[in-house]
Amino acid sequence: MSVLDRLILQDMIDFYYWPTPNGRKIAIMLEECGLAYNTIPVSIGEGDQFASDFLKIAPNNRMPAIVDHESGISVFDGGAILMYLAEKAGKLLPQEQSARYEVLQWLFWQASGLGPMAGQLSHFVSYTSEEHPYALQRYGNEYDRLLAVMEVRLRDRGFLAGEYSIADIASFPWVMSYRRLGNDLDKFENLRRWFDTIKNRPAVRRGVELGDDWKRDERRSAAAKAMLFGQNSKTVFDAADGYFESLVGSDEKPK
Repeated sequence: MSVLDRLILQDMIDFYYWPTPNGRKIAIMLEECGLAYNTIPVSIGEGDQFASDFLKIAPNNRMPAIVDHESGISVFDGGAILMYLAEKAGKLLPQEQSARYEVLQWLFWQASGLGPMAGQLSHFVSYTSEEHPYALQRYGNEYDRLLAVMEVRLRDRGFLAGEYSIADIASFPWVMSYRRLGNDLDKFENLRRWFDTIKNRPAVRRGVELGDDWKRDERRSAAAKAMLFGQNSKTVFDAADGYFESLVGSDEKPK
C-alpha cells in the first residue's frame, strides 16, 4: 500500500455493513453526504457480529457501526450513526431547535416503531416454516397502521419533517419491503409519492445497491437462522469473554 493510500484510509470511515434495512439506511446516508467510506462486510448469518474486533465497536453485537478515522470516534446503532454523520457533514439535520426536533421525533419514531414492527413481521413472513396466524395478523396490522401514520403525516408536506432529512432516510428501507410484507402502497397516495421521490434519488439508489451482489443465505440456511435467532445471554457472555481474552497481554483497555 502506498503512502497516499494510507493517508486516504486515515481520513475514511470504516463502515461495518450487511444489506439489511438497518444497514441500508447508513449506506444511503454516507452516499447522500458524499463521505468517503470503506465497506467492511459483517455476515450476520456466519456470526461475524460476534468477532472480538467488532465487539470493541458494537457492544450490542449488531451492525451497522462506523469508525471515523478522521475524528477517532466509533459509533454503533443506526439512529446514533445517522445523527453523527449529519453533524459531520452539516446536512440533513437542521441546527435550528424547532426544525431539529421535528426531524428527531420522526427518527426515533422509526427506531421505536416502524423498524421493530416491520422487523418482527419480516421474521414471521420470511424466516419461519411454521404457521403463525396470530403473529402475522398482529405485526401485519401494526405495520399497516404505521404506514397509515406516514400517509397522514405526508398529506401536507413532502417529507416527514418538511424537508428531506435523516428521518426519511431511516424510514425508507423499512418501506422498501412492503410487497414482501403483504402491503400495497397504492392505497397510500402520499406515502407512494414520498417513496417514489426518495427511491429515484441517485444517492439512495447507490446506497440500496451496496452489497446486492453478496452471497446471502439467511432465509434458507438452517445454520444461519440458528445464528440469527438462537441468541440469548450465553451468546453475549461468550462474545464478551472472547473479547476480554483478546486483551490479555495487550496495552488496549476495554471501552
